Amino acid sequence: METEMTDRSGTPLVELRDISIAFGGIKAVDRVSVDLYPGEVVGVLGHNGAGKSTLIKCLSGAYQADSGEIFVNGEKAVIKNPRDARSYNIETIYQTLALADNLDAASNLFLGRELVTRLGFVDDAQMEAETRKIMYRLNPNFKNFASPVSALSGGQRQSVAIARAVYFNARILIMDEPTAALGPQETKMVGELIAELKRQGLGIFLISHDIHDVMELCDRISVMKNGQLVGTENVADVTDDDILGMIILGKKPERVA
Repeated sequence: METEMTDRSGTPLVELRDISIAFGGIKAVDRVSVDLYPGEVVGVLGHNGAGKSTLIKCLSGAYQADSGEIFVNGEKAVIKNPRDARSYNIETIYQTLALADNLDAASNLFLGRELVTRLGFVDDAQMEAETRKIMYRLNPNFKNFASPVSALSGGQRQSVAIARAVYFNARILIMDEPTAALGPQETKMVGELIAELKRQGLGIFLISHDIHDVMELCDRISVMKNGQLVGTENVADVTDDDILGMIILGKKPERVA
C-alpha cells in the first residue's frame, strides 16, 4: 500500500508528552513522547513488555499516567477513563473486537446507543440504513447485513468494529494488532480500510510487533524497548533491518551521509 505524505507542519491531532507510568516500582513507560497528525498512521512497535500497549492505554483511558501530559488538537486533555477518551473522539479497536457474536452488524454498530422511533421502539430499519451507509463508505464489498457477526470473517468483523468507531465520530483511532490471525486477503482488506480512514483525515496509532504490517500500513514508527522510546522514524527512510535493530538492540538507524 502506497502511503501518501502527511502534512506535519500544523498542530498534531494528539501528542503524548513525557509519559511515565510504573507498576509496583517498575517503570513500564519512562518519559515517552509521541505524536500523531491527521491522516497519518503511526506504528508503535516493540517486544512484549516493551511498554507499547501501556503507553497507548494512557491515551485510551485504560490507565492513568503517573506523570506527563496529553494534548488533543493542541489543548491539554484530561483522560481518566475510556469515557473521557471518547469525549475527545478517541476510540480503541482491540484485537478481541468487543462485538456481540449473536447480533448482526447494525445491532453491533448501535449496541448501547440504539436508535428509537418517536414511540420509543428500537428502530431496526433506520439502524440498518445507517449501517449500510457507513459500510458503503468504508468497505463497499460488505454485504452480510443480516448475518450474526459470529458468521463473519475476521476482516469483516474488523470492518464492523471500525464502522462503529467512525460512526460515533472517532478522530483518533487506536488499533491493537489489527491483522493478527488474519489471512493475506483479510489483511489486504484491513489495509484498504486504514487507507480510507486516512483519506477521511483520521489519525491512527497502530500497535503491532509485526514489522511487515508496519512497513505496509504506517507512515511513521515509534519503537519502544524496556519502557523507553528508542526513536521515531519515517517508514520511507528505514529498512526492515533498521527496525529490527531498534526493537532488538535499542539502537537508532545510522544515517548514511
